[in-house]
Amino acid sequence: MAQTYDLTKGSIAPLILRFYIPMFFTNLLQQLYSIADTIIVGKGLGDNALAAVGNMSSLTFLIIGFTLGMANGFIVLTAQSYGAGDYSRLRRSIAASILLSGGIGIVLTVLSLVFLKDVLIAMQTSELILADSLCYGYIIFGGLSANIAYNLCACILRALGDSRTPFFAIITSTVVNIVFNCIFIFGLHSGVEGAAIATVFSQVMSALICLLRLRKIEIIRLTAADFRAELSMMLELLKNGIPMACMNSITAIGCMVVQYFVNGMGVAYTSAYSACSRYINLFMQPACTAGFTMSSFTSQNYGAGKFTRIRQGLHVCLTIALISYILLGSVMVFFPRQLASLMLSGEESIALTMEFLPICGITLCGVDFLFVYRSGVQGMGKPLIPMCSGIVEMVMRIMVIVLLMSEVGFRATAYAETVAWFGALGLNYIAFQFLLSSKLRKERSIAQPIGCAMQTAE
Repeated sequence: MAQTYDLTKGSIAPLILRFYIPMFFTNLLQQLYSIADTIIVGKGLGDNALAAVGNMSSLTFLIIGFTLGMANGFIVLTAQSYGAGDYSRLRRSIAASILLSGGIGIVLTVLSLVFLKDVLIAMQTSELILADSLCYGYIIFGGLSANIAYNLCACILRALGDSRTPFFAIITSTVVNIVFNCIFIFGLHSGVEGAAIATVFSQVMSALICLLRLRKIEIIRLTAADFRAELSMMLELLKNGIPMACMNSITAIGCMVVQYFVNGMGVAYTSAYSACSRYINLFMQPACTAGFTMSSFTSQNYGAGKFTRIRQGLHVCLTIALISYILLGSVMVFFPRQLASLMLSGEESIALTMEFLPICGITLCGVDFLFVYRSGVQGMGKPLIPMCSGIVEMVMRIMVIVLLMSEVGFRATAYAETVAWFGALGLNYIAFQFLLSSKLRKERSIAQPIGCAMQTAE
């Protein structure tokens, strides 16, 4: 059987770190190949091509973020079933997740291809980059099924405690992506379509690697009986999956509004915002991974009824997030020009990026801690709260942009991120403390009569 990890037993810190480290490098490599895409496109095709690809980022997050949130929501039930040792329910939840993901994927692919041009025009996309944005978007969304397949397979593996296989899958896909990018752009002199094709092909490779590993895990050998549609099972999965998917998409809508205002200021601003977004996504990865770890750890222990371990796991994940903030936030504060120059060529775009990075570097702790608390709430099977926090993010991001863009210019984009992060963090922090405290009180109330009974017997 492929290796899985039971996160309900053993010393917590070493267990979390053993799970965290492969997943951290998985997420880091994903971001690095995204950064490599940006560098190759920016240096090989110019700032306009980079702006075209970057202009797609918020829209891509809207669709792909929806499918990722959906997968993360589905596997909460999978992880809880695994923690409880209910393997029949485990298999049925995986089978239903596959059916739902396939159906939703088809619908999203069709919708994104049909309405792509209208949405880009509505976002004030410049005529200088519209054609390239469309070309890139049609290929990425045409290959959406590969991304969905990888995300679902990787999420299932993580729910079973296996964070190593997605790591190996991403190593392979990263190498494939970078090599094909260089071949298409520098060798064949293609445009942005080369970067898009390389991305889709690399996602196909990572999905196949994860799928092959899943087929070797004995406890989830699926049969035809597991795929019989159970309405109650599908409703339970959707109850977790849809709110978490909507949370990502709601957040993406806020980012699209920011993109709208940025696009209206010129291509240099679009290029700068693209570079800033890439760096934010890269530097939040250690804490984001701590969040994924917290979700799997919480789900398994919640299913096993071990709530004290959840509190202890929280402290370990918060420590990881704090260390990440100190190290990477400092890089953003003290080396903004070096970071900007790595991706951009135009001096105006570099200067704008230098305004953004120090502000977000100082406040990066907001999003780092948000990942941990929000994932803990999700792991307890309460997806509506994170969804509401997504609404808070969207509202605050839009409010700051509308109020400050004309006053402080490009810096408003950094202020919008900061305010959105801390607003969502506050809601998830309160919810996590309330939910876990109520479970801990019940745990203690059950333990006390047992202790009294033992004393009486003595």
